Amino acid sequence: MMPQFYDTHAHLGYPDFAEELAALVERANSAGISRIITIGTDIESSRRALAIADQFAGVYAVVGWHPSEALGAPDDLRPALRELARHPKVVALGETGLDYHRLPSQKPGFTTADDENYRRKQAQLFRQHLEIAAELGLNCVIHQRDALEDTLAQLTPFADRVRGVFHCFANDTTAMKRVLELNSLVSFTGIVTFKNGQNIRDTLAATPLGQFMLETDSPFLAPVPYRGKRCEPAYVKEIAEVVAQVKGCTADELSAATCQTAQQFFRGLPIS
Repeated sequence: MMPQFYDTHAHLGYPDFAEELAALVERANSAGISRIITIGTDIESSRRALAIADQFAGVYAVVGWHPSEALGAPDDLRPALRELARHPKVVALGETGLDYHRLPSQKPGFTTADDENYRRKQAQLFRQHLEIAAELGLNCVIHQRDALEDTLAQLTPFADRVRGVFHCFANDTTAMKRVLELNSLVSFTGIVTFKNGQNIRDTLAATPLGQFMLETDSPFLAPVPYRGKRCEPAYVKEIAEVVAQVKGCTADELSAATCQTAQQFFRGLPIS
């Protein structure tokens, strides 16, 4: 039997997929990808994620507001998060977190004061996600870029109630261990297959089975041999092949470990 895997982070609501969702889900199923978790990045896309989850039995949703879109968020996102999270196919909140990679001052007409306001709004949103996650017994899908220290500092007071998965993990082994110490997880994308992704493979090699998940981040980051093309959930199969090689385990062992990890992390995600 073909090993089963999950795509724990995809953006099925993106326009790239609008005309072929049914075919995309079928291709994933044919590749052994039995669960897909589609991720919201604001209220509208979160509602779209719920609609897609309603449409396909093996698709589940994460709802929230992406940090890079923080300036467009309401001051208090918590009522909307509570409402969205009532849907029976919501399995976590996010993606949320902190992203300092592209700050406003890098654009003409903006200053470091704008950067500070941007960081403050991101932190406010992240805390609201963590508060509602703790209230509702959910975990958080975390986006972190160039903001590791602040992200860990905000997560730490909630670590006894909320776990995070640091998606598209691209930091070193030391950072990975700090995430795991908070009872959180990391997740690896198609970058592990890239020729220049040895640093990611090194971190993966040091990450214990049962402490990481697999994802595509579709439509981004397609693995080799599809690099540079649109990514889709079926390509977890190619990611898993490389991950199994790096971990020195069989595909079946990797399947069992990563699927169990996802079932334990995402509330209500059924066994495939």
